[in-house]
Amino acid sequence: MNPVLSNTELKRRLNEGAVAIDVMTPEDYAACHVAGAINACIYEMIFLDRVAESVPDKNVELIVYDASGNTRTAELARARLLQAGYARVSILAGGLASWRDAGMPIEKSGDDVLPEANLKDGTYPFDIEHSRLEWIGRNLNNRHLGRIDILQGELVIAAGRPVAGSIVLDMHSISNFDLQDPGYREMLLSHLKSDDFFAVERFPTASFILTGWEAVPGSGASPEAVSGIASGNLTIRDVTRPVCFPAVVAPQQDGGIKAHAAFDIDRTLWNVCYGSAKLFERLGMHLVHDLISLELFVRADRA
Repeated sequence: MNPVLSNTELKRRLNEGAVAIDVMTPEDYAACHVAGAINACIYEMIFLDRVAESVPDKNVELIVYDASGNTRTAELARARLLQAGYARVSILAGGLASWRDAGMPIEKSGDDVLPEANLKDGTYPFDIEHSRLEWIGRNLNNRHLGRIDILQGELVIAAGRPVAGSIVLDMHSISNFDLQDPGYREMLLSHLKSDDFFAVERFPTASFILTGWEAVPGSGASPEAVSGIASGNLTIRDVTRPVCFPAVVAPQQDGGIKAHAAFDIDRTLWNVCYGSAKLFERLGMHLVHDLISLELFVRADRA
């Protein structure tokens, strides 16, 4: 059996008793779907349960479809159904988009389709109440994690991708999550704020300036997220060095954006040297790994 069907072939098989399954989210299904299709979202753990509720007979022919036919969504659904014992499972070529464009029968409520989020050009100041930088530091026996508040920031989008931006961090705000004892937690924070680490009295802020963005090949399957390698200059303790790291920027339905990045830095390159085995000897319990893990979560609204 051909696993990929045309619109005409799907219409014929539906008339012969086959069942079409929309494997997208319930919201997408409600907005528009193939007439008579059932919904079972492949992204949900109960995908197979949903199908079994509607089609308990595994000999019934099933045709699955996604939004565009350009991703692995329908392929994954077909594979899961075959593994579950459904004997005849095909895919609609081109997904719902092809079916609609061919003028085939659809059912919808309200708008034809959900409004598609697009990364619109402009300047996006950070919503600092809903943006944060988290950190993890490690040694041979343990790890500590916490947060640093963002004082201000912005991201500039042009031609549908980030082209510039900046972040300023409040180094006085360094916090810790993992130590429950107030005394130990305060001792750690005092140590981090001292000259041993970030010397926050002398260097109250740290900053990052975005200078470049390189798109990741093959990352354009979905407009929901723009993936790339961000590059720029990171300043800590008045030392500025270039860094680059993978990042994702996602447009939101309300016109804002969210962005995320996770990467490691070698703290000693910014003169944060306490406990580094490559700089000091016989450290014993004072050894601290050079790498610090940073994770950035950004919410920003278009100016």
